[in-house]
Amino acid sequence: MTDPKESYTKANRTLWNTLAQHHARSDFYDVEGFKKGNNSLTSIEMKALPDVRDKDLLHLQCHFGMDTLSWARLGARASGLDFSTQAITRAQSLSQELDIPARFYCADVYDAESATGQTFDIIFTSYGVINWLADLERWAKVIKSLLRPGGTFFIVEFHPFLWMWDDAFQKIQNPYFTGTEPIRETVSDSYATRNANLQLTEYTWNHSLGEVINAVLKAGLDLEYVREHPFSPYPVFSGMVEQNPGEWVLKEQGSKIPYLFSIKAHA
Repeated sequence: MTDPKESYTKANRTLWNTLAQHHARSDFYDVEGFKKGNNSLTSIEMKALPDVRDKDLLHLQCHFGMDTLSWARLGARASGLDFSTQAITRAQSLSQELDIPARFYCADVYDAESATGQTFDIIFTSYGVINWLADLERWAKVIKSLLRPGGTFFIVEFHPFLWMWDDAFQKIQNPYFTGTEPIRETVSDSYATRNANLQLTEYTWNHSLGEVINAVLKAGLDLEYVREHPFSPYPVFSGMVEQNPGEWVLKEQGSKIPYLFSIKAHA
């Protein structure tokens, strides 16, 4: 009997193979600006990981590699991993075109240990990643297995509070807590492409902040901090305004609600 999770992964991979092509051409990602030397990282992750020079860094769920390559530009021996073949192909092409050394692996995040065949000083993941994963305890165990003793794990992610609401932020649509079944939706566009007319299916899971923290702790990682942030560095939801440079909030809610959380932990 086929595991239903395999069908969820297959559908999500199809979605992200399509999005990788659209996103690489989007104004949101500004690939041309990146080619001219722009850094795609935000101040949150750069402050959390101020010294990556000569460190082995793995970027999980790296999409088409701009953040991975930004870490490489800052001196890391960077690797990126993603399950989308289209994303990894574009990441490898960008690395070669810009002559930025980096390794890219096409694999499911749960298979990262066998795919990379090594351990790392730093593991990084960010912005719209864990909602694609059904099993956070397994995810955290993979991270622990990939970290060298004393190594650092850092995640900055959209707050689960946000995923509860409908697109207009007028009513609660999804549960805060992870259910036994994923949230199934038909996707017509994305945060980076507003008129793509995709009509593809996605499967996601909303993980509470407590679930994320407990998964990290159960895996044996030592927490340095957990933080919540009253803004997003990107205008990924409709109706957002820039209250300060690089700080986007919903016009009606402002900074009264959490938009992100970040966790820093050590092996």
